[in-house]
Amino acid sequence: MSRSIRKGRIKSIMHRSKRQRWVSSTWERVSSIGLPDVALWFRRRLPILEWAPKYSVRESLLPDTVSGLMLSVQQVTQGLAFAVMSSVHPVFGLYGSFFPPLIYAVFGMGRHLVTGTFAITSLISASAVERLVPPYSGNVSNSSLGPLGLSEFEMQRIGVAAAVTFLGGIIQICLFVCNLGCATFLLSEPVVSSMTTGAATHVVTSQVKYLLGMKMPYISGPLGMFNIYIYILKNITTATVAAVITSVICLVVLVLVKELNQRYKSRIKMEIPIDLILIILTSLVCYFINMEHNYNVEVVGLLPKGIPIPQAPPMGILSDIVVEGFSVALVGYTVSIFLAYNSAKKFKYSVDENQELLANGLTNVIPSFLFCIPNAGAPARSFVLFSNGAKSQVASLISCVIVLLVIYFIGPFLCWLPMCALASIIVVALKGMLIQFNDLKKYWNVDKVDWVIWICTYVFTICFAANIGLLFGVLFSIALGMLRLSRAKTLHLVHWDAEYNKMLEGLNSGFFQTVKIVSVGMPLFFLNAKKFQADLLKMNDKLTGNFVRKKTDLLLSPVSNGDSNGEAPILQPQRSQSYTLILDCSGITCYDYTGVTILTQICLELKGQGTTVLLTGCNDSLVKALQYCGLESKSQTFLDSVNSALSSLHVQTSQTSTLEAINTTSV
Repeated sequence: MSRSIRKGRIKSIMHRSKRQRWVSSTWERVSSIGLPDVALWFRRRLPILEWAPKYSVRESLLPDTVSGLMLSVQQVTQGLAFAVMSSVHPVFGLYGSFFPPLIYAVFGMGRHLVTGTFAITSLISASAVERLVPPYSGNVSNSSLGPLGLSEFEMQRIGVAAAVTFLGGIIQICLFVCNLGCATFLLSEPVVSSMTTGAATHVVTSQVKYLLGMKMPYISGPLGMFNIYIYILKNITTATVAAVITSVICLVVLVLVKELNQRYKSRIKMEIPIDLILIILTSLVCYFINMEHNYNVEVVGLLPKGIPIPQAPPMGILSDIVVEGFSVALVGYTVSIFLAYNSAKKFKYSVDENQELLANGLTNVIPSFLFCIPNAGAPARSFVLFSNGAKSQVASLISCVIVLLVIYFIGPFLCWLPMCALASIIVVALKGMLIQFNDLKKYWNVDKVDWVIWICTYVFTICFAANIGLLFGVLFSIALGMLRLSRAKTLHLVHWDAEYNKMLEGLNSGFFQTVKIVSVGMPLFFLNAKKFQADLLKMNDKLTGNFVRKKTDLLLSPVSNGDSNGEAPILQPQRSQSYTLILDCSGITCYDYTGVTILTQICLELKGQGTTVLLTGCNDSLVKALQYCGLESKSQTFLDSVNSALSSLHVQTSQTSTLEAINTTSV
């Protein structure tokens, strides 16, 4: 008994000492944090503190204002339409176009990314709304509730949508805490392209009933898109003639004017705001002709004024919407991060994936208390900022001011807007996502496996849903990538022949110090392309720094998907200078579009830094793919082997030395 008591005391003393050591170490770390560390943390988590002080009013305010005005039209129209698509009252779409951009401007890093209501997340939310609060269920009354003046049925529906928004945001914040933003390397470009194209097909399908002026029940589930078209064909006689005529006119006008805007963009200072003009004209025509009663054309209806008092979403239904919550979190973040990538690539700045997770999570969690539907990055509206020359998130903030004016003052005048005109605006706005079918050509020319992935992911998306298509695409691309990696040759052994050794002996040290050779001994896929890029650029920074290798250390240095162990241990101080980099690509036995794009980008970036890059050992298909992706097709760029590259460089160096000697003698 006494022995057990002693053991217990010893354990308690040990636990107490461990606890004290942990507390003391934690206190030391906390006490070592200074004001510069706190300021750095705030700049990382609040990107607005980074770009706002550098904002140039003279250079950026005018293009941001023009872009914000053009964006506000899209925010209002798409907000109304996507709210209806989410099976809630249209006014909640205006709230979703106002609050999320404000929050993202503070926490987001994409300077040209527009957040707000989004078609794919609206469709996901609609499945939960229709399942938990079906229409005409008899469980809710139509009595008005609260300052919005909406029925209890409408408030219960927005409650479900807000709960989906809240849960999706919480999941994104949890992923941020777990530092899982880096998991985006699992998302290849063909998967995202095909998923968004399939989702756009679903959105167009959901708008067909408004284009035809038909009343139809909510249809979802596997093959739901095909069932919608079957229902439409069976009941096509119920279509409203006035709605069909209005839809055709709106579609033709929108397509023609937008094409003219795009074609003559360089000649006109500002694009024609055809969306705004169409909204005004169709609303006036509908009001004076009374199309709602005389021709049975559905209109938006009365929009309550003002912003509601914040209210917590119903937490009791979170267990019933887990699937929708995860779908909103993953699909919304996938689209948003790829838009941020494109923006950063086009305008030369960096994006932190984990910070984007936090920004997207907050833009869902906070607005969920203000009756907002799920939101994400919106491709069509982000393109508005691209095309109108926006400089920063100030454009989104200006659009928020316009949306706020609509909520308080202009909203009641939109009650006569025909739903068929609104649907036409949405369908035309999806053109940028639908023309991604053109991506099939480049995938076929570069890598046919990516072409297969695109087709299969698209088929799964239109047959089931965007979340199912995304999950299938990721798993399918990983499975194919692992299969190709397992069958690919990852190591390449180079045998030095007598002729090459003789050439090495004849090279002078000056020539040797300006030539570096790197062997790429692995396939290039989306799984390892970013790591390959980081390793090669890191090696390039070291080579262009203050160190060069000794002559005796001239060996091919293999670059692998891990730490390089082939670096020479002896370094000598030397002044940095331009040099020639020979990339031995004979080890690239297979590749995909992402890998070829990364390799092309590295070559062009090094060339811009003054480094001459020679690619040796490339097979014909790799050369064709690199040229298709933008690498110059000069004979000096692609050589058969390292021997050929060194021979060519040696000849060029000898000729240069001879000319210099002749010039010196003549002088």
